[in-house]
Amino acid sequence: MRRAVRFSGFGGQGIILSAVILGRAAVMYDSKFAVQTQVYGPEARGGASMSAVIIDDDPILFPKVTIPDIYVIMSQEGFEKYGAQAQTEAVMLVDSTLVHSRPDCTCHEIPATDQAKQTLGKPIVANIVMLGALVGLTHVVSETALEKAILDSVPKGTESLNQKAMKLGIELAREKNPS
Repeated sequence: MRRAVRFSGFGGQGIILSAVILGRAAVMYDSKFAVQTQVYGPEARGGASMSAVIIDDDPILFPKVTIPDIYVIMSQEGFEKYGAQAQTEAVMLVDSTLVHSRPDCTCHEIPATDQAKQTLGKPIVANIVMLGALVGLTHVVSETALEKAILDSVPKGTESLNQKAMKLGIELAREKNPS
């Protein structure tokens, strides 16, 4: 099953790292094919950034995400630039702490930055909270694959914090969609 996921936010939020982790989870731990692309402006930290991942059971011949079916939006500017035109069939997760607009598609409000700050004391792991929520809501990769990919990707010494952030995201997703 082909899934196209677009992440957007501002530089410094870990938007590109999130896509890399998701792609790694799919390829290395769920035996799927994946390709990841990224875009960020010249201002890098603080400016809008976007990264996308295609995950498929079959080889991917064209690497560009043209119409995402899943969005993960972590800033208002990211929404305006990369999420406002979402198709009505899409699913969007927004960091409700920082994104004030809402799309016409199915939207899940995840207070990632607020919860990362309040629960974990580290707003820097909001992207990992969003990854946990993404997997909890969409099952685009398995929870086990995501956790292994996170542990492979985060700086040494932060593994426990990032595991807690992922689990917090999964819990927030379950609160939104208890199934």
